[in-house]
Amino acid sequence: MGDLRTLMTGLVVGESPRWHAGRLWFSHWGAREIVAVDLEGNGEVIAKGPTLAGYSIGWLPDGRLLVTGQELLRREADGSLVTHADLSGLSSYGWNEIVVDGRGNIYVNSVGFKFGEEEFRPGIIGLVTPDGSARQVADEIAFPNGMIVTPDNQTLIVAESFAGKLTAFDIAADGSLSNRRVWAEGLGPDGICMDSEGAIWVGTAGPGAVVRIREGGEVLQRIELDRACFACMLGGEDGRTLFMMVAEWWGVERMGELFRSRTGQILTARVPAPHAGWP
Repeated sequence: MGDLRTLMTGLVVGESPRWHAGRLWFSHWGAREIVAVDLEGNGEVIAKGPTLAGYSIGWLPDGRLLVTGQELLRREADGSLVTHADLSGLSSYGWNEIVVDGRGNIYVNSVGFKFGEEEFRPGIIGLVTPDGSARQVADEIAFPNGMIVTPDNQTLIVAESFAGKLTAFDIAADGSLSNRRVWAEGLGPDGICMDSEGAIWVGTAGPGAVVRIREGGEVLQRIELDRACFACMLGGEDGRTLFMMVAEWWGVERMGELFRSRTGQILTARVPAPHAGWP
């Protein structure tokens, strides 16, 4: 595995990294931006983010950008953001992570409480099908964070940050989730991605590290970092570049200070197996 390299600095907090159309796209929390950066570190602000933090990105099969936040939004050709589906009946706490599978099903999750303002309550996963209908497909998720769908569209895995584990579900033909089980535990999972060998890279919010694990929890590799990793994604021309979104983390009580700082970076490392699955 190659040495760490720095792709970008001076960010607030980078989240929801996605390799798309030859660049790394991400949500720039604290700056209310959606940014795309090439492998030389040249960044471009694609759109304004809908909120200060808590929004993620994905794409419809036709290439239109989706953005979470208080609503699920879709970016049109003229750059405007419009409501993609009405999710108001599922949660009043907004929507965090998103993954669009190979059949066009959109999975979004909601943490279920006002982070930093209220006591913890478990969250949910919602599904928006290609016809635009929406329904809840899982509940009792302990702070749902990163999500992936396996290459065969048969399994969804979600990071339960407050439970310290990755949880897997079988995906039915209609997009419903069942057979809930622990995929790996003993983690502090945030953003996740999968490689072609079925292993998952997991970013941990503190202490700073990224680990590559197999189902069952065997740690295959570990990258130590000097700050927290909020999310990671595989990409690059051959899918074997691991992008890590890192920043200082001083706890919930200092989030205001975090969003006024610029400790965020994007780090990269070469890894053994390329990206697989969604996102």
